[in-house]
Amino acid sequence: MKNQEPRAKQARNSKCEKSNCSSFAVRILNSLILGSFPTKLYSPCMPNFLREFKAFAARGNVIDMAVGIAIGAAFGKIVSSFVDDILMPPLGVVAGKVDFADLYFNLSGGHYSSLAQAKAAGAATLNYGLFVNQVINFLIVSFAIFLMLRQINKLKRGTKQNEAPTLRDCPFCLSAIPVKATRCSACTSQLSAA
Repeated sequence: MKNQEPRAKQARNSKCEKSNCSSFAVRILNSLILGSFPTKLYSPCMPNFLREFKAFAARGNVIDMAVGIAIGAAFGKIVSSFVDDILMPPLGVVAGKVDFADLYFNLSGGHYSSLAQAKAAGAATLNYGLFVNQVINFLIVSFAIFLMLRQINKLKRGTKQNEAPTLRDCPFCLSAIPVKATRCSACTSQLSAA
């Protein structure tokens, strides 16, 4: 019985090699695009396909990206709240008690006292106040990212400067050699100890 198990695996693997393994994924994608479900859903290489997908999803870069997106979304909400609730009200008071979110051009010709009334009436409006809010959001987020990357680059430069060099140039042929080398591997010249 034990001898038959490897043969069964070999038979499955040979089937997988003989058939086009990518055809399984192609059948699934075509069924999603065309709206029909494939009649043959199982493929001999499906376990390999699932194993590859699991390896891809568990890779560190994918997980780091997911965490970054979640933190970025939360940071975006914080910046939006900061702009809408803390930064824009004082700017509106300085500009003459104006709410920037209510600034708009009415394109339909009617008169409305606020943007909410114009939207409720279905009027065509050009909402430049909301655009100003979004531009300020963008500037704050980009400035915060700039400061963060600047600090990360400083930390990276600091660690590189503290590291001792591992290579030096041969004084005869100028090829890179290890610091502790006593003979050049390229020109075989005798070198003094570093």
